[in-house]
Amino acid sequence: MRSGTAKFISGCLLLGFILWPFRVPAQAIDQKLAQAIDQEIEKIRAEMVKVRRFLHMNPELGNHEFETSKLVASKLSSLGLEVKTGVAGTGVVGLLRGALPGPTVAIRADMDALPIQELNTFPYRSLNPGVMHACGHDFHTTIALGVAAVLSAVKDRMRGNVKFIFQPAEEGLPPGEEGGAALMIKGGALDNPPVRAIFALHVWPELQVGEVGYAAGYLMASSDNFIITITGKSAHAARPQEGIDAVVLAAEVITSLQTIVSRAIDPTEPAVITVGKIQGGTKANIIAEKVEMEGTVRTLNDKVREKMPVLMENIIRGLTGSYGASYSFRYEKGTPPVYNHPDLVQAMVPVLENALSPEQVLTVKPQMVAEDFALLAERVPAFMYLLGVRSPGQASAAPLHSPYFNPDERAIPVGIKAMCHLVLSALDQQASLKGTDRQAAIR
Repeated sequence: MRSGTAKFISGCLLLGFILWPFRVPAQAIDQKLAQAIDQEIEKIRAEMVKVRRFLHMNPELGNHEFETSKLVASKLSSLGLEVKTGVAGTGVVGLLRGALPGPTVAIRADMDALPIQELNTFPYRSLNPGVMHACGHDFHTTIALGVAAVLSAVKDRMRGNVKFIFQPAEEGLPPGEEGGAALMIKGGALDNPPVRAIFALHVWPELQVGEVGYAAGYLMASSDNFIITITGKSAHAARPQEGIDAVVLAAEVITSLQTIVSRAIDPTEPAVITVGKIQGGTKANIIAEKVEMEGTVRTLNDKVREKMPVLMENIIRGLTGSYGASYSFRYEKGTPPVYNHPDLVQAMVPVLENALSPEQVLTVKPQMVAEDFALLAERVPAFMYLLGVRSPGQASAAPLHSPYFNPDERAIPVGIKAMCHLVLSALDQQASLKGTDRQAAIR
Protein backbone atom coordinates (compact mmCIF):
# COMPACT_ATOMS: atom_id res chain seq x y z
CA MET A 1 0.00 0.00 0.00
CA ARG A 2 1.07 3.54 -0.68
CA SER A 3 1.65 5.86 2.24
CA GLY A 4 -0.97 8.50 3.11
CA THR A 5 1.27 11.22 1.67
CA ALA A 6 1.74 9.40 -1.61
CA LYS A 7 -1.97 8.74 -1.97
CA PHE A 8 -2.70 12.39 -1.22
CA ILE A 9 -0.26 13.67 -3.85
CA SER A 10 -1.45 11.18 -6.45
CA GLY A 11 -5.08 12.05 -5.82
CA CYS A 12 -4.48 15.78 -6.06
CA LEU A 13 -2.57 15.49 -9.32
CA LEU A 14 -5.25 13.22 -10.73
CA LEU A 15 -7.93 15.77 -9.92
CA GLY A 16 -5.88 18.62 -11.28
CA PHE A 17 -5.32 20.41 -7.99
CA ILE A 18 -2.10 22.33 -7.52
CA LEU A 19 -0.14 21.43 -4.41
CA TRP A 20 0.75 24.86 -3.25
CA PRO A 21 4.04 25.27 -1.40
CA PHE A 22 2.82 25.70 2.16
CA ARG A 23 6.42 25.25 3.23
CA VAL A 24 6.51 29.06 2.99
CA PRO A 25 5.53 30.26 6.51
CA ALA A 26 2.25 32.15 6.68
CA GLN A 27 2.33 35.61 8.16
CA ALA A 28 0.06 36.72 10.96
CA ILE A 29 -2.68 39.10 9.85
CA ASP A 30 -2.05 42.78 10.55
CA GLN A 31 -2.98 44.28 13.88
CA LYS A 32 -5.86 46.42 12.61
CA LEU A 33 -7.52 43.43 10.97
CA ALA A 34 -6.95 41.35 14.10
CA GLN A 35 -8.64 44.05 16.18
CA ALA A 36 -11.54 44.19 13.74
CA ILE A 37 -11.98 40.43 14.06
CA ASP A 38 -12.03 40.68 17.87
CA GLN A 39 -14.64 43.44 17.68
CA GLU A 40 -16.86 41.45 15.32
CA ILE A 41 -16.62 38.35 17.50
CA GLU A 42 -17.68 40.39 20.51
CA LYS A 43 -20.70 41.68 18.57
CA ILE A 44 -21.96 38.18 17.75
CA ARG A 45 -20.88 36.34 20.90
CA ALA A 46 -24.33 36.25 22.53
CA GLU A 47 -26.06 35.39 19.28
CA MET A 48 -23.74 32.48 18.63
CA VAL A 49 -24.48 31.03 22.06
CA LYS A 50 -28.19 31.24 21.23
CA VAL A 51 -27.60 29.49 17.91
CA ARG A 52 -25.62 26.73 19.59
CA ARG A 53 -28.31 26.19 22.21
CA PHE A 54 -31.04 26.06 19.57
CA LEU A 55 -29.06 23.45 17.66
CA HIS A 56 -28.42 21.49 20.84
CA MET A 57 -32.12 21.49 21.69
CA ASN A 58 -33.07 20.34 18.20
CA PRO A 59 -30.56 17.65 17.17
CA GLU A 60 -31.09 15.65 13.98
CA LEU A 61 -29.57 12.37 12.85
CA GLY A 62 -27.49 11.84 9.71
CA ASN A 63 -29.24 12.58 6.40
CA HIS A 64 -32.17 14.04 8.35
CA GLU A 65 -30.70 17.44 9.25
CA PHE A 66 -33.63 19.20 7.59
CA GLU A 67 -34.21 22.02 10.08
CA THR A 68 -30.50 22.42 10.78
CA SER A 69 -29.73 22.93 7.09
CA LYS A 70 -32.58 25.43 6.77
CA LEU A 71 -31.14 27.44 9.64
CA VAL A 72 -27.63 27.31 8.18
CA ALA A 73 -28.79 28.35 4.70
CA SER A 74 -30.85 31.20 6.15
CA LYS A 75 -27.93 32.53 8.20
CA LEU A 76 -25.53 32.36 5.26
CA SER A 77 -28.00 34.03 2.89
CA SER A 78 -28.59 36.86 5.35
CA LEU A 79 -24.83 37.50 5.31
CA GLY A 80 -24.82 37.81 1.53
CA LEU A 81 -23.07 34.52 0.72
CA GLU A 82 -23.79 32.51 -2.41
CA VAL A 83 -25.67 29.54 -0.99
CA LYS A 84 -26.26 26.11 -2.46
CA THR A 85 -28.57 23.71 -0.64
CA GLY A 86 -29.37 20.05 -1.18
CA VAL A 87 -25.72 19.04 -1.53
CA ALA A 88 -25.45 15.42 -0.39
CA GLY A 89 -29.11 15.63 0.55
CA THR A 90 -29.15 18.01 3.49
CA GLY A 91 -25.72 19.60 3.04
CA VAL A 92 -25.20 23.32 2.52
CA VAL A 93 -22.34 25.11 0.80
CA GLY A 94 -21.85 28.85 1.11
CA LEU A 95 -19.32 30.93 -0.80
CA LEU A 96 -18.01 34.23 0.53
CA ARG A 97 -16.15 36.21 -2.11
CA GLY A 98 -13.51 38.62 -0.91
CA ALA A 99 -13.13 42.05 -2.44
CA LEU A 100 -9.56 41.29 -3.53
CA PRO A 101 -8.49 38.60 -6.00
CA GLY A 102 -7.07 35.39 -4.63
CA PRO A 103 -7.58 31.63 -4.18
CA THR A 104 -10.35 29.73 -2.43
CA VAL A 105 -9.99 27.88 0.87
CA ALA A 106 -12.70 26.01 2.70
CA ILE A 107 -14.02 25.42 6.20
CA ARG A 108 -15.90 22.22 6.91
CA ALA A 109 -18.43 21.77 9.72
CA ASP A 110 -20.55 18.68 10.37
CA MET A 111 -24.18 19.06 11.44
CA ASP A 112 -25.55 15.68 12.55
CA ALA A 113 -26.21 14.35 16.04
CA LEU A 114 -26.01 10.91 17.64
CA PRO A 115 -28.66 8.37 18.67
CA ILE A 116 -28.05 8.96 22.39
CA GLN A 117 -30.55 9.89 25.09
CA GLU A 118 -29.21 13.03 26.76
CA LEU A 119 -28.93 12.88 30.57
CA ASN A 120 -27.93 16.50 31.18
CA THR A 121 -30.47 18.63 33.04
CA PHE A 122 -29.72 22.16 31.82
CA PRO A 123 -32.63 24.07 30.21
CA TYR A 124 -31.36 23.73 26.63
CA ARG A 125 -30.94 19.95 26.68
CA SER A 126 -32.19 17.96 23.69
CA LEU A 127 -35.92 18.01 23.02
CA ASN A 128 -35.71 15.04 20.65
CA PRO A 129 -35.93 11.75 22.58
CA GLY A 130 -32.98 9.48 21.91
CA VAL A 131 -31.06 12.07 19.87
CA MET A 132 -28.25 14.28 21.20
CA HIS A 133 -25.38 16.45 20.05
CA ALA A 134 -22.89 14.38 22.03
CA CYS A 135 -19.94 14.95 19.70
CA GLY A 136 -20.02 18.74 19.48
CA HIS A 137 -21.37 19.14 15.96
CA ASP A 138 -23.62 21.89 17.30
CA PHE A 139 -20.40 23.70 18.25
CA HIS A 140 -18.82 23.01 14.86
CA THR A 141 -21.82 24.39 12.98
CA THR A 142 -22.10 27.42 15.26
CA ILE A 143 -18.41 28.28 14.96
CA ALA A 144 -18.50 28.03 11.16
CA LEU A 145 -21.53 30.34 11.08
CA GLY A 146 -19.66 32.72 13.38
CA VAL A 147 -16.65 32.70 11.06
CA ALA A 148 -18.94 33.47 8.13
CA ALA A 149 -20.39 36.43 10.02
CA VAL A 150 -16.99 37.83 11.00
CA LEU A 151 -15.37 37.39 7.59
CA SER A 152 -18.40 38.93 5.88
CA ALA A 153 -17.76 42.05 7.93
CA VAL A 154 -14.12 42.25 6.79
CA LYS A 155 -14.44 40.87 3.25
CA ASP A 156 -13.24 44.19 1.79
CA ARG A 157 -9.78 43.17 3.10
CA MET A 158 -10.03 39.52 2.12
CA ARG A 159 -7.81 38.20 -0.68
CA GLY A 160 -9.79 35.42 -2.30
CA ASN A 161 -12.80 33.35 -1.29
CA VAL A 162 -13.91 31.19 1.60
CA LYS A 163 -16.17 28.23 1.01
CA PHE A 164 -18.22 27.04 3.97
CA ILE A 165 -19.06 23.32 3.75
CA PHE A 166 -21.79 22.21 6.14
CA GLN A 167 -21.82 18.44 5.95
CA PRO A 168 -24.50 15.93 6.97
CA ALA A 169 -24.04 12.39 8.24
CA GLU A 170 -20.51 12.43 9.63
CA GLU A 171 -21.54 10.04 12.39
CA GLY A 172 -22.81 7.40 9.98
CA LEU A 173 -25.58 6.67 7.52
CA PRO A 174 -28.97 5.04 7.63
CA PRO A 175 -28.73 1.54 6.10
CA GLY A 176 -28.55 1.60 2.33
CA GLU A 177 -28.05 5.35 2.01
CA GLU A 178 -25.21 7.48 0.70
CA GLY A 179 -24.01 10.59 2.48
CA GLY A 180 -21.32 12.30 4.49
CA ALA A 181 -18.09 13.70 3.12
CA ALA A 182 -18.00 11.23 0.22
CA LEU A 183 -21.31 12.49 -1.15
CA MET A 184 -20.33 16.12 -0.53
CA ILE A 185 -17.28 15.55 -2.72
CA LYS A 186 -19.40 13.78 -5.31
CA GLY A 187 -21.79 16.73 -5.24
CA GLY A 188 -19.01 19.16 -6.11
CA ALA A 189 -18.42 20.80 -2.74
CA LEU A 190 -14.71 21.18 -3.52
CA ASP A 191 -15.32 22.58 -7.03
CA ASN A 192 -16.44 25.80 -8.70
CA PRO A 193 -14.26 27.48 -7.56
CA PRO A 194 -11.77 24.74 -6.69
CA VAL A 195 -10.70 24.58 -3.08
CA ARG A 196 -6.94 24.84 -2.50
CA ALA A 197 -6.90 24.03 1.22
CA ILE A 198 -9.46 23.01 3.80
CA PHE A 199 -9.69 23.61 7.55
CA ALA A 200 -11.79 22.03 10.28
CA LEU A 201 -11.85 21.78 14.05
CA HIS A 202 -13.20 19.25 16.50
CA VAL A 203 -14.19 19.99 20.07
CA TRP A 204 -11.97 18.17 22.54
CA PRO A 205 -12.89 17.75 26.24
CA GLU A 206 -9.35 16.74 27.18
CA LEU A 207 -8.15 20.27 26.41
CA GLN A 208 -9.12 23.35 28.40
CA VAL A 209 -11.02 26.31 26.96
CA GLY A 210 -8.51 28.57 25.23
CA GLU A 211 -6.27 25.69 24.16
CA VAL A 212 -6.03 24.05 20.76
CA GLY A 213 -4.23 20.83 19.88
CA TYR A 214 -2.68 19.80 16.60
CA ALA A 215 -0.64 17.04 14.97
CA ALA A 216 1.26 17.13 11.69
CA GLY A 217 0.54 14.06 9.61
CA TYR A 218 -1.95 11.61 11.07
CA LEU A 219 -4.38 13.11 13.57
CA MET A 220 -7.10 10.43 13.67
CA ALA A 221 -7.33 6.76 12.76
CA SER A 222 -9.02 4.78 10.03
CA SER A 223 -12.29 3.13 10.98
CA ASP A 224 -13.30 -0.33 9.71
CA ASN A 225 -16.17 -2.52 10.87
CA PHE A 226 -16.61 -6.28 11.11
CA ILE A 227 -19.32 -8.85 11.78
CA ILE A 228 -18.48 -12.38 12.98
CA THR A 229 -21.09 -15.11 13.15
CA ILE A 230 -20.19 -18.37 14.88
CA THR A 231 -22.44 -21.39 14.38
CA GLY A 232 -22.13 -24.35 16.74
CA LYS A 233 -24.65 -27.00 17.75
CA SER A 234 -27.50 -26.65 20.21
CA ALA A 235 -27.93 -29.09 23.11
CA HIS A 236 -29.22 -29.23 26.69
CA ALA A 237 -27.11 -27.04 28.98
CA ALA A 238 -26.64 -29.99 31.35
CA ARG A 239 -25.19 -32.13 28.52
CA PRO A 240 -22.59 -29.85 26.89
CA GLN A 241 -20.75 -32.81 25.37
CA GLU A 242 -23.65 -33.23 22.92
CA GLY A 243 -23.37 -29.72 21.53
CA ILE A 244 -20.88 -27.14 20.30
CA ASP A 245 -21.15 -24.09 22.55
CA ALA A 246 -21.07 -20.93 20.41
CA VAL A 247 -20.94 -18.72 23.51
CA VAL A 248 -17.76 -20.30 24.87
CA LEU A 249 -16.24 -20.21 21.40
CA ALA A 250 -17.18 -16.55 20.97
CA ALA A 251 -15.48 -15.74 24.27
CA GLU A 252 -12.29 -17.42 23.07
CA VAL A 253 -12.46 -15.54 19.76
CA ILE A 254 -12.85 -12.19 21.50
CA THR A 255 -9.92 -12.87 23.80
CA SER A 256 -7.71 -14.18 21.01
CA LEU A 257 -8.42 -11.22 18.74
CA GLN A 258 -6.69 -8.99 21.29
CA THR A 259 -3.46 -10.92 20.78
CA ILE A 260 -3.28 -9.46 17.26
CA VAL A 261 -2.53 -6.04 18.72
CA SER A 262 -0.26 -7.37 21.48
CA ARG A 263 1.61 -10.05 19.51
CA ALA A 264 1.15 -9.76 15.73
CA ILE A 265 1.55 -6.00 15.21
CA ASP A 266 4.67 -3.90 15.74
CA PRO A 267 4.18 -2.48 19.25
CA THR A 268 5.14 0.98 17.99
CA GLU A 269 2.16 0.96 15.61
CA PRO A 270 -1.16 1.99 17.22
CA ALA A 271 -4.08 -0.36 16.59
CA VAL A 272 -7.39 -1.14 18.26
CA ILE A 273 -9.76 -4.09 17.87
CA THR A 274 -13.01 -3.69 19.79
CA VAL A 275 -16.00 -6.01 19.86
CA GLY A 276 -18.79 -3.62 20.76
CA LYS A 277 -21.82 -5.86 20.34
CA ILE A 278 -22.45 -9.55 20.99
CA GLN A 279 -25.72 -11.42 20.71
CA GLY A 280 -26.51 -15.12 20.98
CA GLY A 281 -28.38 -17.89 22.71
CA THR A 282 -32.06 -18.33 23.45
CA LYS A 283 -32.39 -19.56 27.05
CA ALA A 284 -30.31 -20.20 30.15
CA ASN A 285 -30.57 -23.98 29.94
CA ILE A 286 -29.78 -24.33 26.22
CA ILE A 287 -26.31 -24.52 24.67
CA ALA A 288 -26.22 -21.58 22.23
CA GLU A 289 -26.09 -22.60 18.61
CA LYS A 290 -25.26 -19.16 17.18
CA VAL A 291 -23.49 -16.00 18.33
CA GLU A 292 -23.05 -12.81 16.33
CA MET A 293 -20.43 -10.18 17.16
CA GLU A 294 -19.89 -6.72 15.71
CA GLY A 295 -16.92 -4.47 16.21
CA THR A 296 -14.49 -1.91 14.91
CA VAL A 297 -10.82 -1.80 13.94
CA ARG A 298 -8.75 1.40 14.15
CA THR A 299 -5.27 1.89 12.69
CA LEU A 300 -2.95 4.69 11.59
CA ASN A 301 -0.84 2.67 9.17
CA ASP A 302 -2.02 1.41 5.76
CA LYS A 303 0.06 -1.78 5.98
CA VAL A 304 -1.32 -2.60 9.42
CA ARG A 305 -4.83 -1.87 8.17
CA GLU A 306 -4.42 -4.34 5.29
CA LYS A 307 -3.16 -7.08 7.63
CA MET A 308 -6.05 -6.86 10.06
CA PRO A 309 -8.78 -8.85 8.26
CA VAL A 310 -6.32 -11.61 7.34
CA LEU A 311 -5.01 -11.93 10.90
CA MET A 312 -8.52 -11.86 12.33
CA GLU A 313 -9.88 -14.53 10.02
CA ASN A 314 -6.90 -16.80 10.71
CA ILE A 315 -7.82 -16.76 14.40
CA ILE A 316 -11.54 -17.23 13.78
CA ARG A 317 -10.94 -20.10 11.35
CA GLY A 318 -8.51 -21.86 13.66
CA LEU A 319 -10.70 -21.69 16.75
CA THR A 320 -13.96 -22.65 15.06
CA GLY A 321 -12.25 -25.48 13.25
CA SER A 322 -10.84 -26.90 16.48
CA TYR A 323 -14.35 -27.01 17.96
CA GLY A 324 -16.02 -28.36 14.82
CA ALA A 325 -18.03 -25.16 14.43
CA SER A 326 -18.48 -22.93 11.39
CA TYR A 327 -18.28 -19.19 10.93
CA SER A 328 -18.88 -16.24 8.64
CA PHE A 329 -16.71 -13.13 8.68
CA ARG A 330 -17.52 -9.82 7.02
CA TYR A 331 -14.98 -6.99 7.11
CA GLU A 332 -15.93 -3.59 5.72
CA LYS A 333 -13.48 -0.75 5.22
CA GLY A 334 -14.71 2.62 6.43
CA THR A 335 -13.03 6.00 6.49
CA PRO A 336 -9.27 6.39 6.09
CA PRO A 337 -7.12 8.16 8.70
CA VAL A 338 -7.29 11.95 8.98
CA TYR A 339 -4.05 13.23 7.48
CA ASN A 340 -2.98 16.80 8.23
CA HIS A 341 -0.71 18.01 5.44
CA PRO A 342 2.61 18.62 7.29
CA ASP A 343 3.62 21.68 5.25
CA LEU A 344 0.24 23.30 5.81
CA VAL A 345 0.42 22.57 9.54
CA GLN A 346 3.95 23.95 9.76
CA ALA A 347 2.88 27.12 7.97
CA MET A 348 -0.27 27.63 10.06
CA VAL A 349 0.84 26.80 13.62
CA PRO A 350 2.60 30.20 14.03
CA VAL A 351 -0.68 31.81 12.99
CA LEU A 352 -2.53 29.95 15.74
CA GLU A 353 0.16 30.91 18.25
CA ASN A 354 -0.19 34.56 17.29
CA ALA A 355 -3.99 34.48 17.42
CA LEU A 356 -4.06 32.82 20.84
CA SER A 357 -0.67 32.39 22.50
CA PRO A 358 2.18 29.89 22.12
CA GLU A 359 1.28 28.35 25.50
CA GLN A 360 -2.25 27.59 24.28
CA VAL A 361 -1.21 25.80 21.07
CA LEU A 362 -0.26 22.23 21.97
CA THR A 363 0.98 19.23 20.04
CA VAL A 364 -1.11 16.11 20.59
CA LYS A 365 -0.63 12.43 19.84
CA PRO A 366 -2.68 10.88 17.02
CA GLN A 367 -6.09 9.83 18.28
CA MET A 368 -7.76 6.49 17.55
CA VAL A 369 -11.17 8.04 16.96
CA ALA A 370 -12.17 8.54 13.32
CA GLU A 371 -13.60 11.34 11.18
CA ASP A 372 -14.78 11.33 7.58
CA PHE A 373 -13.07 14.70 7.13
CA ALA A 374 -10.31 12.27 6.09
CA LEU A 375 -11.96 11.94 2.68
CA LEU A 376 -11.75 15.69 2.10
CA ALA A 377 -8.14 15.66 3.32
CA GLU A 378 -7.31 13.10 0.62
CA ARG A 379 -8.34 15.64 -2.03
CA VAL A 380 -6.74 18.91 -0.90
CA PRO A 381 -4.20 20.02 1.73
CA ALA A 382 -6.03 19.85 5.05
CA PHE A 383 -5.62 20.94 8.63
CA MET A 384 -7.96 19.74 11.37
CA TYR A 385 -7.17 20.84 14.91
CA LEU A 386 -8.71 20.16 18.31
CA LEU A 387 -10.55 22.88 20.23
CA GLY A 388 -10.46 22.71 24.01
CA VAL A 389 -13.92 22.72 25.63
CA ARG A 390 -13.14 21.65 29.22
CA SER A 391 -14.03 24.34 31.72
CA PRO A 392 -11.05 26.04 33.44
CA GLY A 393 -10.37 24.40 36.77
CA GLN A 394 -12.34 21.30 35.86
CA ALA A 395 -10.23 18.19 36.46
CA SER A 396 -12.03 16.15 33.83
CA ALA A 397 -15.02 16.47 31.54
CA ALA A 398 -17.55 14.03 30.13
CA PRO A 399 -16.05 12.48 27.00
CA LEU A 400 -17.29 12.59 23.43
CA HIS A 401 -20.37 10.40 22.82
CA SER A 402 -21.33 10.55 26.49
CA PRO A 403 -24.96 11.32 27.43
CA TYR A 404 -23.45 13.88 29.84
CA PHE A 405 -21.25 15.61 27.26
CA ASN A 406 -21.36 19.34 28.02
CA PRO A 407 -18.69 21.49 26.33
CA ASP A 408 -18.00 24.94 27.74
CA GLU A 409 -19.56 27.60 25.49
CA ARG A 410 -16.70 29.98 26.20
CA ALA A 411 -14.81 27.95 23.60
CA ILE A 412 -17.06 29.25 20.79
CA PRO A 413 -15.37 32.66 20.38
CA VAL A 414 -11.97 30.96 20.67
CA GLY A 415 -12.87 28.66 17.79
CA ILE A 416 -14.16 31.54 15.68
CA LYS A 417 -11.04 33.62 16.28
CA ALA A 418 -8.62 30.79 15.54
CA MET A 419 -10.40 29.86 12.32
CA CYS A 420 -10.63 33.46 11.08
CA HIS A 421 -6.91 33.96 11.55
CA LEU A 422 -6.05 30.67 9.84
CA VAL A 423 -8.24 31.33 6.82
CA LEU A 424 -7.16 34.91 6.27
CA SER A 425 -3.47 34.09 6.70
CA ALA A 426 -3.73 31.14 4.30
CA LEU A 427 -5.41 33.34 1.69
CA ASP A 428 -2.80 36.07 2.10
CA GLN A 429 0.06 33.59 1.86
CA GLN A 430 -1.20 31.91 -1.28
CA ALA A 431 -2.31 35.13 -2.98
CA SER A 432 1.21 36.51 -2.46
CA LEU A 433 2.98 33.64 -4.19
CA LYS A 434 4.16 33.93 -7.74
CA GLY A 435 2.97 31.45 -10.33
CA THR A 436 6.36 29.75 -10.49
CA ASP A 437 6.26 29.20 -6.73
CA ARG A 438 2.91 27.49 -7.01
CA GLN A 439 4.00 25.21 -9.80
CA ALA A 440 7.16 24.23 -7.90
CA ALA A 441 5.08 22.14 -5.50
CA ILE A 442 4.09 19.63 -8.17
CA ARG A 443 7.59 18.97 -9.47
